[in-house]
Amino acid sequence: MKVEILSVANIYGPSLERLGREFTVHKLFQAADKERLLAEVAPQVRGMQAAGHARVDDTLLARLPKLEIISCFGVGYDGIDVAAAKRRNIIVTNTPDVLNDCVADLAIGLMIAASRHLCEGDRYVRAGKWSQGPLALTRKVSGKRLGILGLGRIGRTIAKRAAAFDMQIAYHSRNRVPDAPYRYYDRLLDLAHASDFLVVIAPGGAATRHIVNEEVLRALGPTGILINVARGSLVDEQALIRCLQEGALGGAGLDVFEAEPKVPEQLCAMENVVLQPHVGSATHETRAAMGNLTIDNLLAHFAGKPVLTPV
Repeated sequence: MKVEILSVANIYGPSLERLGREFTVHKLFQAADKERLLAEVAPQVRGMQAAGHARVDDTLLARLPKLEIISCFGVGYDGIDVAAAKRRNIIVTNTPDVLNDCVADLAIGLMIAASRHLCEGDRYVRAGKWSQGPLALTRKVSGKRLGILGLGRIGRTIAKRAAAFDMQIAYHSRNRVPDAPYRYYDRLLDLAHASDFLVVIAPGGAATRHIVNEEVLRALGPTGILINVARGSLVDEQALIRCLQEGALGGAGLDVFEAEPKVPEQLCAMENVVLQPHVGSATHETRAAMGNLTIDNLLAHFAGKPVLTPV
């Protein structure tokens, strides 16, 4: 008998197929009647495959008496009530490191796109406006001051890439990173004052909700650019819109939003904002690696071995 797994969020297609080969998978995320499915399978489920955005709260955990492990497809796990899981002796894992490169690549891409107005330039050419005159001048990226909010694995990878652009790098995190060669700011507000670009790559959750508030955005200034490749909840979206409309902030590159997939119309109307549909890790290579690690954590646990990447 295969171990029964509850899948609460869709994942990379080939990975979902592999999950089905290794386990008996109940796909709650696509069930027409979720309550009925839960009632039928809850007594037998021993593992769960989740994702960072999927809501896994104590109420759901209480319905799964045999649950031993939640394997999260993603580095972020803010949708999972980890404290409730630990109280119930349920292991939680995620997929760190395997997506560092792609998220960092996108952060750098958004910096360049927002600063050099690449999307506006593309539309300008397609609309036949080039013959009417050149696009307005933009601002360079190389040599500028980069502030990083959250110098974890991905933050360090972004810093490594930014160093190749001769950027002056500084950061703010909950704590100083002992071996980091970059300047540390105790206050995010001070980092914003000292930055041309502010990249947000800290964890989501209640503790960081709206940490990038209106005061921080205004400190970044009328030529400053905000890049968010973390979670939409970290940025006060209405304050962001106000600052952009007033010219108090120079621009933004956003991969995440507060109520995604809903994006405010005001942001969609702005030429100095580059928008992406939460695609930081969305490459075949990275999603395959994330899927394999999600499944390998489950396999290790049910083989009686330590999980590979516990939270």
